[in-house]
Formats: sequence, structure tokens, C-alpha cells
Amino acid sequence: MSRAETAAGPPPWFIAGPTASGKSALALDLARRIGGEIVNADSMQIYADLRVLTARPSPEEEVLAPHHLFGVADAAEAWSVGRWLRAATAVLADIAARGRPAIVVGGTGLYFRALTRGLADIPEVPAATRLRVAAQYDDLGEAAFRARLAAVDPVAAGRIAAGDRQRLTRAFEVHAATGRALSDWARATRGPLADRRWRAVVLDPPREAIYRRCDERLAEMVDAGALDEVARLISRGIDPHLPAMKALGVAPFAACLRGDIGRDEALARARLETRRYVKRQTTWFRHQHPDWPRAANPADFTRALDYGSRAP
Repeated sequence: MSRAETAAGPPPWFIAGPTASGKSALALDLARRIGGEIVNADSMQIYADLRVLTARPSPEEEVLAPHHLFGVADAAEAWSVGRWLRAATAVLADIAARGRPAIVVGGTGLYFRALTRGLADIPEVPAATRLRVAAQYDDLGEAAFRARLAAVDPVAAGRIAAGDRQRLTRAFEVHAATGRALSDWARATRGPLADRRWRAVVLDPPREAIYRRCDERLAEMVDAGALDEVARLISRGIDPHLPAMKALGVAPFAACLRGDIGRDEALARARLETRRYVKRQTTWFRHQHPDWPRAANPADFTRALDYGSRAP
């Protein structure tokens, strides 16, 4: 998308925040009020196989306003931040060309960062390099592999969360293929919306309130068929390292289906990993976007409408 294209159309809205904070409800309400179109910025809601576990908008909700980039990928695919950014950039250009406001909503902080600050235009990593790095990770284990990454890219090694094999191996393979740290590539970029204004709000409910909502929603997901959804996913024999297989709830519910743990234990584990994820999301938005206005819940919508345009 060129700068001319990104300058066209009304300023987009960004609605960010942790899971179960009410982002989707706020986005739909806003879309209906201003005639907007909703663009997904949740890395798991991309996958068609995960409607229940990711709390993707229902078919009934999707007909109330145009929705983009929801359920567009198969679980056997690995959508990176770069792939999402290319798709989102094209969608935003199309919405702007029609003079409609876009509402980008989700909890994946890296997506908002890529839109506003950029993503490195890194040369493609050869398949042989990716396979070699993956084998090194398997041989060394996470701790030793992270130490090896720290020797060539300390910024990435310190930033990537524990257990995030995909990003750890990605950072190392970029250095192996290019001789340059991934964090160095990232510093030399600009986002497609870097020269455009936007409006933003981060939903930031009290921690205990959002934990309660997460617990309730997981129970609702189980009643709505989350175990069946995981069973269908497992039956396909998909590589367990792919992003969709790491969605919240997949691992504990898969263990339940194998008979390793009971249903109650699976639900308890899913609730614990969801709480940990909420904490990481909240920390990300507070550190990466401290100037974005906060709202405790979607009921603060009238206040959110009064927020001024934000630019980097």
C-alpha cells in the first residue's frame, strides 16, 4: 500500500487489549454506529479451525458488519506477522478506497506494532536453513538454544517469551541466513500506517474481573463444543509446532481427549494458561503503547468516542 493509499479514507480505529476484555463487542458496536468494517488483529482468529476456542465472532455477528481476515487460514498453514501485515495492508487499502472507516481489533500486539512501526523486509530464509535451525532447537532444548541466540541477537533472546519456539527459531534462522540480527532488521523499518493518523483505545479491565470472565468463557466454550473442535484438529495429524496447535486450550483439551487427564483438570489448566496469557498481553500494551487511551470496559464507549486522533 502506497503512502497515497494509506492517506485516503477516514482514520482507522484500533481496539486492542487482552483476551475476554470485550474488544469484539466494542468493535461491532462501533462498526454499526459509524458504518465501519472490522479487520482481525488476533493471530489465532485467523484460523478457520478455531472458531470456538478463539471466541471468533459468530456467523450472526459477522452479518451485522463486514468482517475481514477472520477464519481465512487453514490450521496446517503458518501465518507469520509478515503474512498478516501484507493481507491487512491490502484490506485496509480497499476499505479506505471505498471511503469506509476500518476498525482493527485484536489482542496480538505485534500486529499493531507492525502496522504502525513497521516490519523488517527480510530476505527469504532458505528451507534448508530453517530445517537446520529447527534440528538445533530439538537437540539443544530451549534454554541452550536461547543462550546461543543471545550470542548473536541478545535483544530478541531477551524479548521472546518462554516456550515460544516459533519466534526463537525465526530469530536465529534470520541471523543464520543474513548474517544480521532480526532486531537490527526491525529497527530499520517503518509501518504502512506510519504517516497516517488513527484513533486507538486499549481495553484494560481490572485484572480480577478479566480473570473471572476468562474462567466463565472457557466453561462456555466447553459447552459450545471446544473438545469436539480440538478432536477434529488432532485427527488431521497437524504438526504440533504450527501456530494453530498452540492456541489457548488446545494442549490441555488434547490431553483430556487422550485420557491423560480429566475434563475438570483440562479446564483448570486451560484457565491457568489463559490467565498467564492475559498478563503477557496487558504488559505488552502497557509497555509498547503507553500513550494509547485506556477504557476499563466496553461500557466506556461514549468516552472512547471522545478520544482524539493518535499519531506515532
